[in-house]
Amino acid sequence: MEIQTFSSEIVFFDLETTVPNKTGQHFHILEFGAIIVCPRKLEELESFTTLIQPKDISVVSLRSSRSDGITRAKVREAPSFEDVAEKIYGLLHGRIWAGHNIRRFDCVRIKEAFAEIGKAAPEPSGIIDSLGLLSNKFGKRAGNMKMASLAAYFGLGVQKHRSLDDVRMNLDVLKHCATVLFLESTLPNQLEGQWQSSSKIMTRSRSNKQIAPRAMPYSKGGSLGKMTQNVKNLLSKAQGNQALQNLIKHSHSLLR
Repeated sequence: MEIQTFSSEIVFFDLETTVPNKTGQHFHILEFGAIIVCPRKLEELESFTTLIQPKDISVVSLRSSRSDGITRAKVREAPSFEDVAEKIYGLLHGRIWAGHNIRRFDCVRIKEAFAEIGKAAPEPSGIIDSLGLLSNKFGKRAGNMKMASLAAYFGLGVQKHRSLDDVRMNLDVLKHCATVLFLESTLPNQLEGQWQSSSKIMTRSRSNKQIAPRAMPYSKGGSLGKMTQNVKNLLSKAQGNQALQNLIKHSHSLLR
């Protein structure tokens, strides 16, 4: 395969796989989706998605437990991983890889899939894992920090568990988180930490199946528009400061 380098471009990608239910079973890639992004403008440069038929199609469920999930019928006529390996290699190799929980899952599955067909795996110029990044920067205000929880927190809809849809949701979540953190950084004494004592929603714990409260920074029925207005009111207290007035306009345009 021809080696190219695109060290300044970011490729957000996501895999959908089978879920092993027995010891010793492997993950099988069922779908790959990626969007190449210019980091300076967050401009989409290229996108690609494909279903993938595993060698043993019986490992794919006849019916998916997810509303928009992948079934055996959907992958029956799809190409094999070997058929699309060169395309995937070209998208990933030499670029910065980004995605949610990709360090522990997607990166590992990609290397396994290329090893299985006896070809060299693509290598990233860097990795951005939004799960670790947001857990560190955004805190646990969105519960377990899974993509579905983050999307629900910002009112972005239900996660579809389809690769390209999930990649676009990941980008939207990052933009929303970045905007909130940007606003909080302007007046840390007034904005940071408000989520810890604000309204709460109920989430179900997977371990004990108990209903537990999770702190949320803004009311469940609130909108980003209301949040923007609240922040604007706070910033307006700094009268006569032109820099802050410019920031107000910029923040409002980001959140519309």
